[in-house]
Amino acid sequence: MKKIPLIIDCDPGLDDAIALLLALASPLEIELLGVTVVVGNCSVNQAQENARRICELAGRPDMKVFRGCPRTFFSKASQFESTYTGLDIHGETGLGGCKLPPPTMPLQAQHAVSFIIETLLSSPTKVTLAPSGSLTNIACALIMDPRIKEKIEKIVIMGGAIGLGNISPTAEYNFYTDPHAAYVVFTSGVPITMVSLDATRQAQTSEEWLQTIQAIKTPVAQAVVDMLSYYHRSDALLEPGVSGGVLHDPNVIAYLIRPDLYKGRHVYVEIDISLTIMAGRSTVDWYNKLGRTPNATVINEVNTKGFFDLLTQRLRRYPL
Repeated sequence: MKKIPLIIDCDPGLDDAIALLLALASPLEIELLGVTVVVGNCSVNQAQENARRICELAGRPDMKVFRGCPRTFFSKASQFESTYTGLDIHGETGLGGCKLPPPTMPLQAQHAVSFIIETLLSSPTKVTLAPSGSLTNIACALIMDPRIKEKIEKIVIMGGAIGLGNISPTAEYNFYTDPHAAYVVFTSGVPITMVSLDATRQAQTSEEWLQTIQAIKTPVAQAVVDMLSYYHRSDALLEPGVSGGVLHDPNVIAYLIRPDLYKGRHVYVEIDISLTIMAGRSTVDWYNKLGRTPNATVINEVNTKGFFDLLTQRLRRYPL
């Protein structure tokens, strides 16, 4: 398999942290060019600290981490206000109950958006982008220098939903956080794969799986258990039908490594940018009712066993 030149854009965040660990444990498939962070599950400053913590945990203090946009396009994108925030789901530091030491590797001085543009324009081959938070950094890069469109292989996004939202009745969290950024990306003409809530909700952690990871007995495995056990606490905010932690973001990386584990359809997607309760909704024309040109491949199914087998296998790669 040819290596995928990749930039991960994230907001760690428990599931973002697992996505980073999965990518860093997959050097045969992924050439990780850098990690950019954006406001989302926590502040952008907390997100960059968490990204550096995870890189150091993975034994990759050489990885370059870039701080991105500290706010979304508009301070208020909707008249609807959610009753919970990222802190309710991911804890005060964004990493649940995991207490990693302060990072010692440097934060890069360059802004994340500038890094994305510079890296794409200077790359001899096309680069894949993997955003797992709000699309603010990616949209800003597309607006600042449209030339990068020709250098993007594809954008594989964790975001959106065919059905019900998870932050509002209609919207998924990342799109709800910055609907205008999502709109920019989906109207850019760049190839898009949208790994939707309909797929990622199928990847729920269990106590049995956490015990399997704990039995690996490495610092990385213990950190994973400490992080994801936060989803299993008695006062955790869980959706109906969800009994554990939903690993949304690692599905982006797993899709890149093992696309055979996923099913979806090439369709037209429109992002709602109204100020109503619909803000951030991804309307997916699954049955081509509108007859419009498809602009995204929407993933709605994952082989759950295959996903967890892959994640377990890669976590076992980390040394004692």
